[in-house]
Amino acid sequence: MTIQKKAQQGFTLIELMIVIAIVGILAAIALPAYQDYIVRSKMSEPLAALAEAKTTVAEYVAANGGFPASPYSAFGINTSNRNSAILDELALEVDTGTGTVYITAEVDTCVWEGSCPTTALDAEATTVGTFSLSGGTNADGTMTWTCIPGGGTTGTAIPTKYLPANCRG
Repeated sequence: MTIQKKAQQGFTLIELMIVIAIVGILAAIALPAYQDYIVRSKMSEPLAALAEAKTTVAEYVAANGGFPASPYSAFGINTSNRNSAILDELALEVDTGTGTVYITAEVDTCVWEGSCPTTALDAEATTVGTFSLSGGTNADGTMTWTCIPGGGTTGTAIPTKYLPANCRG
């Protein structure tokens, strides 16, 4: 009985180069998607502020039967500068003719352009992008809300790919 010993073989150079090429292609696809995901996760701060303001406005309208007279400080929404590296401030606009309220989040453009300040003290936004919640009153006293790119009737819209899912349509 003869036992033949088979020589142990490794990967060839071609096989290793193919694997490296495949990993490179996957990285080229995954890295931009990951960067977009990071920006969308940062957008949760302005979205949370908008949700809080939306609740405040809806409660006021339900309790008082309509919007307050101008100025709209009766809503109790903090519209001052937030000193945040992401959310600059909230803006409030009411169109009494149509019965629509716009709550706009002003977001520092460095969130998607890069190079944001590391501390909130350095966070004075020079340019901002916006997205808004538009609320209209219904006959039964409730409100219907719609998320829209841009700021109410004005404002530079945040690029669509960075907006929350319900604002992209």
